[in-house]
Amino acid sequence: MGLIYTTGTNDHKASAALAGADDSHGQCPLCMTRGASLFHCDRKREYYRCAACALVFVPRAWHLPPGEEKRRYDHHRNDPADPAYRRFLARLVDPLAARLRPGMRGIDFGCGPGPAVSRMMGEQGFPMADYDIFYAPHVALLEQRYDFLTCTEAVEHFAAPRREWARFMSLVKEGGWLGIMTQMLTRGVDFGSWYYKNDDTHVCFYSRETFRFLARRHGLAPTFIGDSVILLQRRG
Repeated sequence: MGLIYTTGTNDHKASAALAGADDSHGQCPLCMTRGASLFHCDRKREYYRCAACALVFVPRAWHLPPGEEKRRYDHHRNDPADPAYRRFLARLVDPLAARLRPGMRGIDFGCGPGPAVSRMMGEQGFPMADYDIFYAPHVALLEQRYDFLTCTEAVEHFAAPRREWARFMSLVKEGGWLGIMTQMLTRGVDFGSWYYKNDDTHVCFYSRETFRFLARRHGLAPTFIGDSVILLQRRG
């Protein structure tokens, strides 16, 4: 049985019938299954839930234009030297580093304007390349393969998650690791009042069920650390 969430008050003027007129609203961008159901509405957007992979997503009609999206990111203050930010990232960095072998190298996908994960991993002896579509668009890095990949607070921004997860699999070697940080949609969450959905750049919301779906599809072994860190090892 799928997860059950409380969804808060529906105060959006658009109706499910209107959304159904555009079939793309009901097609999951992660697994491409059609028939996703309207999950929640608010004054700004509609949210749909896929019955196949449990992804909750915002249809493209409500996505920000790339220029506006980048302007939002430009205001982020993610200082690699900030102790509080480093403690936040350590929730992923430390358990991932503990699973790696000396000499492994990785890529931080979606590093943002102030790459901190690569610095922290480098301090533990694991060099990393930095890639970001806006701030470090070094496409040649995407032609290589890596022992591990990190993606912190970025998968929720993916407009085309199926494409990006396929890219992840092309980047990570067999036996390698993916370290993902995103706030998961857990049991009992009141989606209507959930802070994480209020960021207009957040368009995909994952649950454990979604990550288990991805693990089955891509041959990964998942480990959940709290409600925001997921380590996935690619089977050799």
